[in-house]
Amino acid sequence: MEKERKQEIISKFAQSKNDTGSIQVQVALLTERINELTEHLKANKKDNHSRRGLLKMVGKRKGFLAYLEKKDIDAYRKLKKQLNIR
Repeated sequence: MEKERKQEIISKFAQSKNDTGSIQVQVALLTERINELTEHLKANKKDNHSRRGLLKMVGKRKGFLAYLEKKDIDAYRKLKKQLNIR
């Protein structure tokens, strides 16, 4: 992911000016990386090392979303709608 793209995502989902580590920002960044890796795996079907990394990222995102759902259901629903996550 390019530096400019990462800064754009952080500024879009940040809760305050210096926020880079909130759950919303982390989920948004993971979603971007997951989407990039999914495209890579469509072209490189036998790249099982990257597939394992993708599955780990999906699991981590799932954990973050479960935490956010317990903590703030409205923020959870808003984030899932913004990121188009099922």
